[in-house]
Amino acid sequence: MNSKTLITATFIGLTAVATTANAVPEAPKNWEKCAGIAKAGMNDCGALDGSHGCAGQAKSDDLATEWVYVPEGQCAKITGGVVAKIKPAK
Repeated sequence: MNSKTLITATFIGLTAVATTANAVPEAPKNWEKCAGIAKAGMNDCGALDGSHGCAGQAKSDDLATEWVYVPEGQCAKITGGVVAKIKPAK
């Protein structure tokens, strides 16, 4: 193997490693409303108890009535997270 072939093979190998390392994970097939983990002002939509109907209105962190969407199966892995509802991804 000559030096030009070796350099080309090395480049191809490094490119393959770099591409796999930066791969984007698959988009989730379903999302779930994960209540109890939203930070103040960072909720995704209306409160579960109906106290407000818009995103960004959580008054404090980790309220049981405030939620954010997370990929299905992730809420149970978050301390304090409670699945409120599953929604198909678009």
